[in-house]
Amino acid sequence: MSTDTTFSTLGVPTALVAILADAGITTPTPIQAATLPDSLAGRDVLGRGRTGSGKTYAFLLPLLTRLSQSPAPRRPNRPRALILAPTRELAVQIDTALAPLAKPLGLTSQTIFGGVGQNPQVQGLRAGVDIVVACPGRLEDLMGQGHVVLDAIEITVLDEADHMADLGFLPGVRRIMDKTPRGGQRLLFSATLDGAINVLVKRFLTNPVTHQADSAQSPVSTMEHHVLHVSAEAHLPVILDLAAAPGRKVVFTRTKHRAKKLARQLNASGVPAVELHGNLSQGARTRNMDDFHSGRAQTLVATDIAARGIHVDDVALVIHADPPVEHKAYLHRSGRTARAGADGTVVTMMLDEQVRDVRDLTRKAGIKPTMTRVQPGHPILAKLAPGERSYAGGLVREEAPSGGGGGGRRTSGRAGARGGSRSGRHGSPAGETRSAGRDGGAQPGGAGQGRGTGRGG
Repeated sequence: MSTDTTFSTLGVPTALVAILADAGITTPTPIQAATLPDSLAGRDVLGRGRTGSGKTYAFLLPLLTRLSQSPAPRRPNRPRALILAPTRELAVQIDTALAPLAKPLGLTSQTIFGGVGQNPQVQGLRAGVDIVVACPGRLEDLMGQGHVVLDAIEITVLDEADHMADLGFLPGVRRIMDKTPRGGQRLLFSATLDGAINVLVKRFLTNPVTHQADSAQSPVSTMEHHVLHVSAEAHLPVILDLAAAPGRKVVFTRTKHRAKKLARQLNASGVPAVELHGNLSQGARTRNMDDFHSGRAQTLVATDIAARGIHVDDVALVIHADPPVEHKAYLHRSGRTARAGADGTVVTMMLDEQVRDVRDLTRKAGIKPTMTRVQPGHPILAKLAPGERSYAGGLVREEAPSGGGGGGRRTSGRAGARGGSRSGRHGSPAGETRSAGRDGGAQPGGAGQGRGTGRGG
């Protein structure tokens, strides 16, 4: 990308350029520079860019440009633009980035996802909105009830299309897309472009222009990748050492149960941590992400689903407590750090029985990590997560009353203060209550807490 490339030279209208400049966003990312000329011209675009590449603005800017340049009166239940996202967290994140751009242009939006009551969403649709940001499950529900009609859609965006395929949402996506006008503009963004995505492309995109701002397998260039070979006994103490360092960390686990257990173990050892997974209620998700954003908790323990939804600046360290099964999941998880070119470190924990799987994983991901056999106290831990360790106390949750489903009430204190000691029992302070829902967790929908930042998701 030329150093002279600006949003203005790419064709972004002056009004939007000014809004971006006020937010400190002046330089397009590679995926934005590659796709904006075609998307602003009305072409169908197929864009590949990993998490953190700036693809959110790559589709928001042409969408807002199109709607603002052809104003039309709002009609009840008939939005003019549709953005589909696989998870509640991502839907909220997109809408958070969208709102400050849309409001000065006089455009409105409505999020649609499960895990919460539908009445506020129905009321918003009935009042008339320009843009709907939706997860497929709840959107289909509301379409079936007659609360959403897609015959006025001018532009449709599919974000994280590969993740929709991974979660089995493509049949629903096809049914939704079939209800949009064939002449509308369509933008599809994905971290990978493979067989499942090609089916969508052939069916719904017309002469699309394909832009690949980076290799599907190469890691973000500024990431530093490490594999720590540990014994089963050293696994938790090593994670605890890394988590106790200053700065934001995201720790990934394979299962919801494991995420809950590890978060409790960290809190019990004096390291404030919050969990994010599909069994949490809406209220618990929001509180936990608020705690992570505010710094009340500097460690987030999450399942893979969160890799597609959270957007937090300054995550310096990603820890794969459980190595992912697929290399694509590794890249998505690791995308929590080194966002938009920032430095970041990725650590994968490896047990003896995982050696072959981890080597296969890193080979397919196209990375050559530094492998080190470690025990608690190994010097490399201070290098990977610099700074004085703090075990001042974990977060405390009180169990919600039976049937409350609120995810627990926060108490005023801390638990597990250990006065700097890293040894001792790993107890289980009271955690969140669980809440089931059609669009919870690995289902399409429900809400997390998002933040719009920097150069766009």
